[in-house]
Amino acid sequence: MNIHEYQAKEILAKHGVSIPRGGIAHNPEEAINSAKELGGNLWVVKAQIHSGARGKAGGIIVCKSEQEVSDAASTLIGKTLVTHQTGPDGKPVERVYIEEGTDIKKEFYLGLVLDRSSESIMVVASSEGGMSVEEIAEEKPESLIKTRIEAAVGMQPYQARQIAFALGLESKAVNQCAQAILGAYKAFTSSDATMVEINPLVLTGDEQVLALDCKMSFDDNALYRNSELHDLKDKSQEDPKETFAHEQGLNYIPLDGDIGNIINGAGLAMASMDMIQLAGGQPANFLDVGGGATPEKFVKAFKLISGDPNVKVILINIFAGINRCDWVAQGIVDALNQINIEQPLVIRLAGTNVDQGIKILKDSKIEYTEAFSLEDAANKAVEALKNLGS
Repeated sequence: MNIHEYQAKEILAKHGVSIPRGGIAHNPEEAINSAKELGGNLWVVKAQIHSGARGKAGGIIVCKSEQEVSDAASTLIGKTLVTHQTGPDGKPVERVYIEEGTDIKKEFYLGLVLDRSSESIMVVASSEGGMSVEEIAEEKPESLIKTRIEAAVGMQPYQARQIAFALGLESKAVNQCAQAILGAYKAFTSSDATMVEINPLVLTGDEQVLALDCKMSFDDNALYRNSELHDLKDKSQEDPKETFAHEQGLNYIPLDGDIGNIINGAGLAMASMDMIQLAGGQPANFLDVGGGATPEKFVKAFKLISGDPNVKVILINIFAGINRCDWVAQGIVDALNQINIEQPLVIRLAGTNVDQGIKILKDSKIEYTEAFSLEDAANKAVEALKNLGS
């Protein structure tokens, strides 16, 4: 799960990371009120979407008057902002963050991620902030500082100070930077985050260290331990299909192809997608209905896949163990009785109660192509797609 910049900053602040003052606004009037409350004569209006690179896309506007703040809010709110991270469809801007202007002396990069190769938390820092970490790695790899943190021990103050010194900081700024790094680590571990990125972390003209921008992502499987994070979810920033799938208990990931998949078991789903590509097609999704899928769950899966305009053919590949082919078949029949599905169906059933399942399908008189193996199913799905174009 991802959250907005202002939400991430609130979490960081709770763990001792210094941030500029700011306020959220949903319309120009609220934006002006926030600017007045902050005071001063320089503000930054930031579009709040789940994406980085907002500045390059026109999503961050520096303002020198309250009227400019109002105009910036009017420009951004209601706009669809497209960055290289959002894809061509972009993300809708429903709110902006009004932040006091900051006198920036130096920008740094700070990121914390789970490093699978070392089974630890990796802290990545650089003296070249304001650039994406990918750009830093490509253009100035020598500036990257990597520190591995043993999860059982936790980050130690001396490690944070070492990073601060390596960034070239001096005097009291070292301690402030170390505090920010330790705070980011505490925020990371206490909330089961998978990523915390402060970019840039800045040194101001009066020698303060502030988190000027921040992104956080969390492990969905651990949200039950952090129930307060549920309230931070913004469904407007998510793919509606993924939101529907999550609410229905379906493991779903959209892809770029045109052959929809309804599979039981993640391993079989991965193998099915590989076979589709081997046969010359492209999968439109990963969808694992699980080992104990009921007819009702298959109806939900059909609603999800058949409603995707990119899906031209639907492949159902079931190897029943815990599951039962008669349940699957009944779910398919129920779905077709409730939903007008125009896409050709290719169905392969194997395993528990397969004979009963096939009998249910044939007795229902539904139109489908029967497949007898994983390879056969993939080939017939690709063939059905080609037939649509002929």
